[in-house]
Parts: sequence; C-alpha cells; structure tokens
Amino acid sequence: MDWKGRWRQGATWLYSVMLASSILAEVVSFALSSDTLRIAANPGVDLGCDINAVVSCSTVAKSWQADFLNFGSFRLPNCFLGICFEAVFVTVAVLGLSRAKLPRWFSFCSWLGNLAALVFSYWLFSQELYAIDAVCPWCLTLMFSTTIQFMAQSHAAVTVQDLPKGRLKKALEAYFRPSLDLFADAAWILVLLLLIFIRDGSRIF
Repeated sequence: MDWKGRWRQGATWLYSVMLASSILAEVVSFALSSDTLRIAANPGVDLGCDINAVVSCSTVAKSWQADFLNFGSFRLPNCFLGICFEAVFVTVAVLGLSRAKLPRWFSFCSWLGNLAALVFSYWLFSQELYAIDAVCPWCLTLMFSTTIQFMAQSHAAVTVQDLPKGRLKKALEAYFRPSLDLFADAAWILVLLLLIFIRDGSRIF
C-alpha cells in the first residue's frame, strides 16, 4: 500500500512520537536510578514521590521485583537496564527520522526488543498492583511511555519499514488505515488507567 501523503503514517510523525516517548522513558530511568542510589546510601530516606502508603516509590524500590537480576552478591536494579535499553530506542527513532534505510533484520530485532521492554514493564506494573501493593509514579510514567513507544514503532514497522510480508502485512495495513488504530490505542491506554483506578483509586485519593 502507498502511504505517501498520509502524515500520520509517515516516518516524521511516527518516529517523532517514538523519540519523545523514548526520551521521557530515559529521563524517568535516570530519576529512578537516582532514587535507587539514595536508598542504597540511606535505606530510611523519604523520597519526593512517597505520598502515602499506596503511592510510594521507596516501597517499590525496596521490593525484590525492583532488582530481581542477581549475580551472586551483585544485584542489578531495573532502572539501570532502562537507561541502557531506552538509549537504544532513542537511537532507533533518530535513525528513523533521518530516513535511513534500515535492514529488515535490524528493524525486526529492534521491534522485538521494544516488545520485550513492554512485557517487562507490564510485569512490573502487575507486581505493583497485586503483589507489592504500592505504585510508583515514576514507574507508571515509564510504563505509559514504553507503551506509546511500542505503538509508534509497531506502526512505523508496517508503514515505513515495510514489515512483515504476506497475509499478516495486509491485515496490519487494514488496521493502520485512519483511524482504526487510534481507537484501539486509546482503548489500550484507557484499560491501563482503569486497572489502576479499580485497584487503587479509592486509596490513592
């Protein structure tokens, strides 16, 4: 399908959205890293986003889910992984904006990495809601920015990078025609918000 002339399907718009969300995720990862170092230096410190028993960054940061990768006595906080991976997604977005012709394998692998980041952020989100019983505003911001980042790159993979091939491509082209995907993306974000308010809304406010 020829996507020329459709600004919302083009590289400028899609990779700009991906770049903005990736930069936001990178900034949040640095903020979380700063909080992690503060807690390591002083476990009893109160963080600026410790609002109440439910909205508490320190509660989440002190949970095993916040640094579940262990190498003997060395524990690797999730936020440090976020800094590394979001830098990659920022680079992918910049390459997309530059109209660089990316190899198909690179586009596919970067999309798989984005999918892995999304799954991981949703795992931590579910842990906050149903296991840790506390939410971190920084983590929620990171989760939503990762979601938008994934939406933008998935869209660009089809309309800009010409992935995939065959029947699946035709189905995805039909999905990304104006404005079916917008309704689906809005519903996706709404579901995430509803999960938060159904679980913790009364306690947050």
